[in-house]
Amino acid sequence: MSCKVTWLGHSALAIDTEGYKLLVDPFLHDNPFAAADPDKVQADFILLSHGHFDHVGDTVAIASRTGATVIANVEIAGWISKQNNIQTHGQQPGGGYMHPFGYLKLTLAVHGSILPDGSYGGLACGFLLTTLAGEKVYIACDTGLFSDMRLIGEEGLQLAILPIGDNFTMGPDDALRAVQLLAPQTVVPYHYDTWGLIAQDPQKWAGRVEKETRSKVKVLKPGESIEI
Repeated sequence: MSCKVTWLGHSALAIDTEGYKLLVDPFLHDNPFAAADPDKVQADFILLSHGHFDHVGDTVAIASRTGATVIANVEIAGWISKQNNIQTHGQQPGGGYMHPFGYLKLTLAVHGSILPDGSYGGLACGFLLTTLAGEKVYIACDTGLFSDMRLIGEEGLQLAILPIGDNFTMGPDDALRAVQLLAPQTVVPYHYDTWGLIAQDPQKWAGRVEKETRSKVKVLKPGESIEI
């Protein structure tokens, strides 16, 4: 097993791959279901999908403490680098780069992006990670359904992580359609239940997915992991 993904609640993820520790959208301090302490969590890299407060979260504090490099779109990377001379790597949707932990491509996400101080946050994105061992993990991040998910699925995904909360992102119905387009071996739902506005029944959704697609669903509790 060369890749372990842990759900930290809401859209926050910890990824351990080939000895590197990655955090995705580390919203922990004000996250009611956070499964990690922002003052203790470790990171070599932090991936930010867009500028909303519940995704930028504790990025600046964690990167300042750990020396992690923050990977985001160019606009967010520039904003982060000014916070405390944090090391960043800017990309843009459609562009990929071979990082020490694997090849990371920023994908389309149908969503807004504005930074906590009101600055322009560029285009929201998702992430397609190809590990050094060749596993492909798609993290949709905050997005609505879009038909080009079929193209992402043509990569041959071992794992897809999809929002199901509705209101701000795909809800259960569109997330099911996303699974049909992506055809991953396994799918994990996230971005739900943080607040009442995005409350969902993940087990019910899992049953629908496994009945109507060939994908398997792993419903995680905050702090639980899946390995590929």
